[in-house]
Amino acid sequence: MSFPSPLARGYTHDAAPVPAGPAVPPLPELPSKGRRAVPWLVAVLVVALLGLVAYFLEAIGPGASIVGMIVALVPLAVVLLAVRFVDRWEPEPRSLVLLAVCWGAIAAVAIALAVDLLVTRAFGPADTPLREGFQAVIQAPIVEELAKGLGVFLIFATARRAFDGPVDGIVYGALVAAGFAFTENIQYFAVSMIEGGASQLTTTFILRGLLSPFAHVMFTSVTGFAVGLAARRGARTRDAVGPWLLGVAGAATLHALWNASAQFFDFFALYVSLQIPLFVLFIVGVLLLRREERRLTRERLGEYAAAGWFTPQEVDMLATPHGRRAALAWAGTLRGDRTALMRGFIADATTLAAVRQRIVTGRDPGAVADQQTLLARTVATRHALFAA
Repeated sequence: MSFPSPLARGYTHDAAPVPAGPAVPPLPELPSKGRRAVPWLVAVLVVALLGLVAYFLEAIGPGASIVGMIVALVPLAVVLLAVRFVDRWEPEPRSLVLLAVCWGAIAAVAIALAVDLLVTRAFGPADTPLREGFQAVIQAPIVEELAKGLGVFLIFATARRAFDGPVDGIVYGALVAAGFAFTENIQYFAVSMIEGGASQLTTTFILRGLLSPFAHVMFTSVTGFAVGLAARRGARTRDAVGPWLLGVAGAATLHALWNASAQFFDFFALYVSLQIPLFVLFIVGVLLLRREERRLTRERLGEYAAAGWFTPQEVDMLATPHGRRAALAWAGTLRGDRTALMRGFIADATTLAAVRQRIVTGRDPGAVADQQTLLARTVATRHALFAA
């Protein structure tokens, strides 16, 4: 018989098996309606993807398109990591995250290209300074922000139960914008490779991939913020049209300012003096909104604590990043490592706070049933966490 070390010799009997971890009974599930991507939107994206692939193969060619796609993955990854950081307090459903990215990468780009082709056919190519200026400062900002903003609005209209406030709106807007920038970058990088080889591709990558990966994100996040604010105030779909249009107008204005700085002014001077300060303000605004989300979570869970569903200590734990980290670390020390149980408890409690907010605003008739489901889930998970 072999032993793991000399000190282990002499122990030849079979050790008693480690007891199994606590059994968690099947938890009730929240209904998926209003929280998932609807099939007809997926079908629209599939059709648009076929047309978009045909366009790229015809206009740019497969080789350059593949090179452009590989290079475009770098800024896309940077943006998605940043969005994940913003969204980690109450993560959005994966199907909606994927829908948002795909809408920007496929449908929004297809809409912008279709409008551009129609305008070119009607007025000719943009081969004069006046036409170039119109295309860059008026046409592109309005059309592109409408196309991207439409994705944000459709997510709100079809999945309102996963669209609770400004942070959610910013996340969806940023994801749509990330997808749009990815496909747009493929085209820019591929054309640069064709026209100027690796040198021009490198320059374009520095300008678009390093200096401005968050430009589209910042624009469309304005639209998302406006729709999210309407959601927080209990707006229904028809009531959100006005805030959505206002958000699109704000996004198009920022977009036009950005394009004008490159078209008519000293781009780098305005980049340092205007765009960087705007981006800093954008980051500060997102951080303040995340703090508000934590405050709202504490307030709503405090209502359940007053009714006996949570202890005040649990509310402190669930409503602060430090408390959550400490809880996860503690759960990892329990028999069988119950970190996964604690993650589920935190996620359900956070969703419960959002559901309570929908009950308070009265915008979701199904929120009361969701509340009962989530309360049952948290009770069962708590029992499993403290089981012997």
